[in-house]
Amino acid sequence: MSEIAPGSRITMHLSLTLEDGTVAEDTFDGEPLEFTMGDGSLNEGLEMALYGLRAGDEQTVTMTPDQTFGFYDPENIHEVPLSDFPADARPEENQIIVFTTPSGDEVAGAIRKVSTDTVLVDFNHPLAGHDLLYRVKILKVARI
Repeated sequence: MSEIAPGSRITMHLSLTLEDGTVAEDTFDGEPLEFTMGDGSLNEGLEMALYGLRAGDEQTVTMTPDQTFGFYDPENIHEVPLSDFPADARPEENQIIVFTTPSGDEVAGAIRKVSTDTVLVDFNHPLAGHDLLYRVKILKVARI
């Protein structure tokens, strides 16, 4: 039976719970996740916790922001001129919009407030600043 190693193809169930008990993701009652270790599907901290596990193993691990999505940074909140948005696509509060940076990268931003001339956009990852409880059940490990 293969252990999870770099490049392994994994099939697993995952639940992700915030410190207040809010479930952010849960595949246990649905389709499992399938991915290749190192392909960027999971954050590096969670991948590190999976190495050495085998099919049938279950693991629960609590991870801090520095191990997952980073700390919440108030510097990642920006005012964007309303005129930068298409006239036929007025942004709305709590909407997630993908922005293109000057270097061509795409980043998601959450609209926090729409004013007469500006839009307040939060570019922090939605899970930034949270301790996260991951529970996984490994269903299949394949070497590629």
